[in-house]
Amino acid sequence: MPHAFHLVDAFTTQPFAGNPAVVYLLDRWPDDVWLSRVAREMNQSETAFVRRSSVADVAVRYFTPAEEIPLAGHPTIATAMALIHAGRLTLGGEQTVIRLELRDGPLPVEIIARKGQVERIVMTQRRPLFLRTYRAEDVLPVFGLSPQDALPALPIQTVSTGTPQLMIPLRGQEALRRARMDFAAYARLREASDFFSPHLFCLGGVTPAGTTFARQFGLPPDTLEDPATGSATGGMAAYLWRYRLIERPAFLAEQGHWMQRPSQIYVEVVGAREAIETVKIGGSAVVIAQGEVLLS
Repeated sequence: MPHAFHLVDAFTTQPFAGNPAVVYLLDRWPDDVWLSRVAREMNQSETAFVRRSSVADVAVRYFTPAEEIPLAGHPTIATAMALIHAGRLTLGGEQTVIRLELRDGPLPVEIIARKGQVERIVMTQRRPLFLRTYRAEDVLPVFGLSPQDALPALPIQTVSTGTPQLMIPLRGQEALRRARMDFAAYARLREASDFFSPHLFCLGGVTPAGTTFARQFGLPPDTLEDPATGSATGGMAAYLWRYRLIERPAFLAEQGHWMQRPSQIYVEVVGAREAIETVKIGGSAVVIAQGEVLLS
């Protein structure tokens, strides 16, 4: 049987912006080899595979071109929009809450609508874990930067709200723009690390509305740079709140503008600075295309 898919731009209200994700709506799970091959063929930063669930509204698995990951932000937003577009999810007024069965347990997703039109999709991530720290002199040269480019007196640290990401705070956009990843050096760093990918960020957005701006890098066959990274933005928000870099727990994070894929992610940290309960991230999405894969 053909497998239906949707191509969805997440964290944007405009087509051909934000971060594209492919969402497959399945009747059953094909084997993992098929899922991996399809994700590599789609060649997006993540592909979401969705089917019915006995413990939640739907079950979702996320694959990059290289591997399966437990949680991802922009394909979660894209999944909700694809379900609505395909008629598999009916909005229940101005607020609809669904539960996704993920690899590490269910998570809630809230759809906020007005007059039948989706305004924002918000996912609740897992309680943040603050994990291993790294020395600036070991990390910054991997990205063509010096330790002096790091924001002083702050750790370079892995933070996970579902997928562990390395938080690398920089002094400003000038340093962030200069970042260039040395593939071989990064591969060596990651092999001995506890994180999935690096999140380089600074305070101050590209637009007046933004509080932060970020870049996210990867190794082939994964995408070299991601225009919007919801899981890392959640970890960044927890980091900013814990280390008192922001005064308010809700803000707008920006990413992708230098890639001509401007993205805006609405963020809210829930809980005290030393006892964060969760992080919520959200945004809009646009369905770009739909089709079928004929191979099974």
